[in-house]
Amino acid sequence: MNPDLKKLHSYPFEKMAQLFSGITPASKEKIALSIGEPKHPAPDFVKAALTDSLSKLASYPSTKGLPELRSCIADWFENRFHSTIDPDNQVLPVNGTREALFAFTQAMTDRSIAGALVLMPNPFYQIYEGAAFLAGLEPYYLDCSAENSFIPDYDKVSDDTWDRCQILFTCSPGNPTGAVMSEELLSRLINLADKHDFIIAADECYSEIYFDEANPPVGLLETCTRLGRDSFKRCVVFHSLSKRSNLPGLRSGFIAGDADIIEPFLKYRTYHGSAMSVPNQMASIAAWSDEDHVRQNRDKYREKFSAVLPILKPVLNVEQPDAAFYLWVNTPIADTDFAKGLYEQQNVVVLPGSFLSRTSAESDSSAGTPGTQRIRMALVAPIPECIEAAERIRDYVNSLTL
Repeated sequence: MNPDLKKLHSYPFEKMAQLFSGITPASKEKIALSIGEPKHPAPDFVKAALTDSLSKLASYPSTKGLPELRSCIADWFENRFHSTIDPDNQVLPVNGTREALFAFTQAMTDRSIAGALVLMPNPFYQIYEGAAFLAGLEPYYLDCSAENSFIPDYDKVSDDTWDRCQILFTCSPGNPTGAVMSEELLSRLINLADKHDFIIAADECYSEIYFDEANPPVGLLETCTRLGRDSFKRCVVFHSLSKRSNLPGLRSGFIAGDADIIEPFLKYRTYHGSAMSVPNQMASIAAWSDEDHVRQNRDKYREKFSAVLPILKPVLNVEQPDAAFYLWVNTPIADTDFAKGLYEQQNVVVLPGSFLSRTSAESDSSAGTPGTQRIRMALVAPIPECIEAAERIRDYVNSLTL
């Protein structure tokens, strides 16, 4: 057995199940705001494209994906990020960003180098950490604090740490904070990657959930293009249909960027046996080819934030994020106690922030982790449920003051 398996932490939702063990919740309809699983309906035209192509299940799919899918992705990417990517060697379909982020770390790191690091934001998507452990590298956590607008303070990272870095994970818009990285900051990171020879792996799966239609979040490859780096040297991005198109069960996304990185990753995936089924590819073509449903999706999330924030702000320290569909809420008591009490008294489920973060080299261990005394609320439920959940949370907080 791989000894690195022992390094893996329990997944946040396993910890939450243990936290709630033995608690009988209030006799109210359960409202789950804990999992970032979109609940808006999947587009009908995507479902039609999937079912219309079921006969293609009789054929083995190519790991590289259909040329039509890669071209469709390249067209979407150019329209969205004003960057031209070569569909033949700079884009690769994947079965969702989760498996791709994990597999990428296994393929593109060298465990034989002593002290090698994978840098990641803290709090973080737990796949980054697990991928680092299973690749035989050490995760290095970069705290995201309110004082720095929930963006890591990369100026605090030493040259020695950058020299040991093999992959820097970024997540913009961030999970769970919703923070968006600026073009200026991405440019600085690209310069650091050149200087210290590491890969920037940008998780951009929330890039299509934002509030201002005129100012979508900037992307890593978009920044490369503006710098005149059309080869995207040392830079790759990960995108998914899960959040953009409400298709988490389709398991469809792509990786794009530096062809010198994509080529060996394709070789790895060919052996790994991770080709996307042809019906899923046909459904993906339909989804990437349409923007109307994506704009309607954003409208629904805007409506939720507009409805929920006025209810919560009088009782909690909470602000609208830059993007994504999470609220990263400061709690008046310990985050785990808050989550337990809310579940017991109101049958509303939220995720304790300490389950999404670790004590880092720069953390004050006595103060806990960057997620201590915070909860993540995913506004994925239908609007009436989000409003009711906010009202129940308000009532719970008011009960604490009594």
